[in-house]
Amino acid sequence: MNETNGARILVADDEDSIRFVLREALESAGHQVDEVETGDAALDALASGQYLAAFLDIRMPGPSGLELLDRMDALGVDTAAVIITAQNTMENAVEAMKRGALDYLVKPFSLAAAVTLAEKALRTRTLQQEVKELRREVGRSMTPGGERLVGRSSALLEIFKTIGKVAVRNVPVLVTGESGTGKELVANAVHASSPRADKPFVVVNAAAIPRELLESELFGHERGAFTGAVEARMGRFREASGGTLFLDEIGDMPIELQAKLLRVLQNGEVTSVGGREVIHVDVRVVAATHRDLDEEVKRGNFREDLLYRLRVVPIHMPPLRERPDDIALLARTFVTRYAGELSEGPTDLADATLERLEAHDWPGNVRELENAIKRALVLHSGGVLTPDDFGFLTASGGADDGDSGTSLEEQVASEVGAALDEADPAEIYRTILERVERPLLETVLTRTEGNQIRAAALLGINRNTLRKKIGELEIAVPSRARP
Repeated sequence: MNETNGARILVADDEDSIRFVLREALESAGHQVDEVETGDAALDALASGQYLAAFLDIRMPGPSGLELLDRMDALGVDTAAVIITAQNTMENAVEAMKRGALDYLVKPFSLAAAVTLAEKALRTRTLQQEVKELRREVGRSMTPGGERLVGRSSALLEIFKTIGKVAVRNVPVLVTGESGTGKELVANAVHASSPRADKPFVVVNAAAIPRELLESELFGHERGAFTGAVEARMGRFREASGGTLFLDEIGDMPIELQAKLLRVLQNGEVTSVGGREVIHVDVRVVAATHRDLDEEVKRGNFREDLLYRLRVVPIHMPPLRERPDDIALLARTFVTRYAGELSEGPTDLADATLERLEAHDWPGNVRELENAIKRALVLHSGGVLTPDDFGFLTASGGADDGDSGTSLEEQVASEVGAALDEADPAEIYRTILERVERPLLETVLTRTEGNQIRAAALLGINRNTLRKKIGELEIAVPSRARP
């Protein structure tokens, strides 16, 4: 008895001899076989959803095997189909695979090959169910803002599988990839799928914290440990105890601090800045970086022993340009997420628009796509998003800065030069910033008819930040304003 015993299989062919030999071979392998003579009978049987696999003749009365593939797809029938054909042509093979067939058999065929395909169907079904479960797990791996990993490309499905395997094991994970690919979402998914899911998920960005404060941020400090330490702080490791600590941009961590991090990973113990007490912490560490850490090791910027400690399980997030199959799904996800807030009514994406998005290089990856969708939603007039709504995307991958012969950087440099001649040098920064910010905010508020929610989304800033700037610069918001 093999692993495929008990599978229910349908054989649809108008030749009695074909049905007979297939039934004999498959039943001998332990399967339960039903047979029908026409495409209509096959469709009725398949609609029941009871069959693991079906062997479908390409020519028989009623719907052909290829037509049945289309009907199965429309009905959502999850049966692995094998097309039986008397003509081994490229057209038949290509058409069968395009329509979703598992494989095809050419008459006369080997019965052993038919049995092998039945076993392949069962293995495929098992893997599909595993992937669906992983998708459900990752789907539950939501950040507080409702973000999650989205995609159906083979590369992302492999990442889903890795997350499912590693989540239950208490080992460090290193997530690599370009900026904007979703490395933090991977870390969050690992945490949310693990036994630590009900414990803290704490994020520290090593590149965003001044190096002199990073040690205190991670390990805490005692009162009076340094100037400004007016009270004790426990640090992120202790805050994450029992849960997961996500160390983002680990490649930017100062080399002198890496030794202390290594000791924590080895011993599970931290000592705060200015303290003597050794405190045990139970923390699962997930780190991420856009840098090539092997190269950083060669340059002496990263400890090789720390890299080995962090890279127990590596997960690489490929750039969006390498997984174009995910672009349409991501775009629709972002439209659904933001249309109610940023658009004037229901919004959809035209097929030509999806083709436009899929042809773009997306140097900023998923983050750039998300912001492009936001910008298009804010600026369009409602209804269907067309390729024209994404005219700001250039062929080279960046945003279109216009056709002026003078770049924005050159214009700003000119303004700085003029300000140096006119203004108090101590006021140069404030003066130039105001000259740039005022027209920027006024133009965006005019375009959004004073809608500050849409304006903030278009600018990529927090709504409260926008309000503060409006007050500081005394900007007159258009009269049709909405909060």
